[in-house]
Amino acid sequence: MMAQIQQEDKLNLGAKKFSMWIFILTSFMLFAAFTSGFIVYSGGRGHGLNVILPQAFKYSTAVIILSSITLLMASKAAKGLQFGKQRLYLWLTFFLGIAFFAIQIYAWYVLTYKMQVYFTNPNASRSFIYVFSGMHLLHVLAALLVLLSTIKGSYSNIPQVRNLFKMDMTSIFWHFLDIVWICLYVFLLLNQY
Repeated sequence: MMAQIQQEDKLNLGAKKFSMWIFILTSFMLFAAFTSGFIVYSGGRGHGLNVILPQAFKYSTAVIILSSITLLMASKAAKGLQFGKQRLYLWLTFFLGIAFFAIQIYAWYVLTYKMQVYFTNPNASRSFIYVFSGMHLLHVLAALLVLLSTIKGSYSNIPQVRNLFKMDMTSIFWHFLDIVWICLYVFLLLNQY
């Protein structure tokens, strides 16, 4: 009976992980479509961004990289059955995620009020800054909710298999968003002019 329950549980977790990979693939395709849209719009017309990106994007990139490091440390702690450290690093990751979110909003403030780069403007290429960072922020918001669920699970008396599964799912999603932001940021840097 117990073996049957464990087998059903294993299949259920496998289905959830597969769903996560489908979501990541879909998100990748969404960002690829936006990137392609930018390339098609700006290609050959001289319609690059023609704006220097706010320094806040550089700082937010450093913060999200640091958050991936703290999440790696949380995963390592979970595997080593060091649940206090796991919680500490999960909370650090969460607060770094909040900091990333806040810095991105500040970058929008700088773009809009200091640099006069509005979402709607004659050069639609500039709108892509908001599209890229806005869609990424929506994904970060979802990842923060997933992270909160993992934090909650770390305080619950759940089996270690489930704890590690939650850590794995959260890590896959979080690191994917880290990579997406770095790629988007580099792409925007290369297309500033």
